Amino acid sequence: MGLGSQRFGEQVMRVEPRIGLIVVGFDSVSVWPAFFRSLEESSVKPDIVIVVENSPSVPKIPQPIYSGAVTILHRPDNPGYGAAINWGARDLPLEIDFIVACNPDVVFAPDTLSTLLMELGREDSAGIAGPRIMNSDGSLYPSARAFPGIRVGIGHALLGEIWKKNPWTKRYLGHYQGTSPRLVDWLSGACLMLSREAFDSVDGFDEQYFMFVEDVDLCFRLKKSGWRSLYVPAAEIVHSGAHATGPIMKDMVKVHHASVEIFLARLYAGAHYWPLRQLLKVGLWLRSLIAPLQHQYRRPRP
Repeated sequence: MGLGSQRFGEQVMRVEPRIGLIVVGFDSVSVWPAFFRSLEESSVKPDIVIVVENSPSVPKIPQPIYSGAVTILHRPDNPGYGAAINWGARDLPLEIDFIVACNPDVVFAPDTLSTLLMELGREDSAGIAGPRIMNSDGSLYPSARAFPGIRVGIGHALLGEIWKKNPWTKRYLGHYQGTSPRLVDWLSGACLMLSREAFDSVDGFDEQYFMFVEDVDLCFRLKKSGWRSLYVPAAEIVHSGAHATGPIMKDMVKVHHASVEIFLARLYAGAHYWPLRQLLKVGLWLRSLIAPLQHQYRRPRP
């Protein structure tokens, strides 16, 4: 019948979908003003914003900038991104139809949420949608990617840091020509919009992932349950990225590769895949050695 419509006898009554936004913070005081300012300027405002703060201190939300309802949940034990989103989702009112899960270091364009909502409603097979993500320097972040299967996973793990234009990494990162929505394997967890039905059908994020790859895993489980992931380039956010992880890059690389290993072990479960899992482990180990060195010696362009 279409998004947000209900039929009573011969009359069709339009019902606006209700949105709950969950944002996970960690020492995010510097990015809250820009985040909430962009929400205030959004053409569609969430009915409720839930801030799950994973750092020891409770955040001070710039209330004069944002006029909407904000709930703050404090998790000083820092259970991780996916667990924090799940915790926030349990606090959402039952009438919420769509969930936005995002980082605090994002800035929404005025029509981002409305465009995601419209396109998610148009694509019946989609349960999750993600916007075009721009880095703060104006470059495009590859946020609509392929699942790291055998060839893609091995090729990207072994060559992604030393030969960036290899065919496996290009396949993994995806293509970004055109402005039409398209179905993809998985979307970056920096900003996602999900139907409440899809989110609940897979019990949200898998909390075994502390950080990284929880978005890959979520989209994978959604696909197995019949829901597709929709990339919507007409919706856009700017993501400054790594405001909390930048100072501890080496440790974050280790966490990332540990999460990838968990996902690949699930993707290729069973005794017959044991040799492949060992090969992938070797590739991830080599990449974990190379990646921190590249970040350490990378110099900004003049």
